[in-house]
Amino acid sequence: MSNILVIEDDRSILETVSYNLKREGHTVRTAEDGVTGLRLAREAQPDLIVLDLMLPRMSGLDVCRQVRSEMPVLIVMLTARDEESAKVVGLEIGADDYVTKPFSMRELMARVQALLRRDRLSRESAESDSAAPASTLEVGAIVLDATAHEVRRGGQPIPVRPKEYDLLEYFMRHLGQALSRDQILEAVWGYSYSGGTRTVDVHVRWLREKLEADPGQPTHILTVRSVGYKFVP
Repeated sequence: MSNILVIEDDRSILETVSYNLKREGHTVRTAEDGVTGLRLAREAQPDLIVLDLMLPRMSGLDVCRQVRSEMPVLIVMLTARDEESAKVVGLEIGADDYVTKPFSMRELMARVQALLRRDRLSRESAESDSAAPASTLEVGAIVLDATAHEVRRGGQPIPVRPKEYDLLEYFMRHLGQALSRDQILEAVWGYSYSGGTRTVDVHVRWLREKLEADPGQPTHILTVRSVGYKFVP
């Protein structure tokens, strides 16, 4: 059972999503506008937020951006727009997945359960790694300490999200290898992930912003044209 917050201004969709989540055994809170949704997110610290893109008082994108800067919560974004740009923006500001309206309730429930399951497995893996013998990967000023489950650059801790950590570890364990987006997606996100390879590009950009001296001219995480990426010393 997880704590889930649903922020949706369409009452019929809000009630239907809430009903189905409760039927799955989750505790559900609801809000019908962005301001109220953000307040409830701060108060409840939910495990996952189902967030509509178009909301009164405060847009879903603004809510997503603010929530992501404050807490490590999973976010599934609902959008009535079938444009690639809306989906990309949602992923770029921190959404973990998206569902385009109209959607089947079965699909939404499957996406929610998949995210929660991957998050649980990631946490269990992190706990397992922390109990294992010390393992440190070091490339230049970048150090990945698997025992402490942390990343440092020039001796300073760098805050990274779980998937950013997993992606960096995969890169550093395959130093110098050209890795395709599909290969990275399969290794880091798993076979069942349905968000598409665009999420790899988004996470690479986030890592570059945190680890590269000049993210616009990266020296470690390089783009391999027509292939994907490689990590070099």
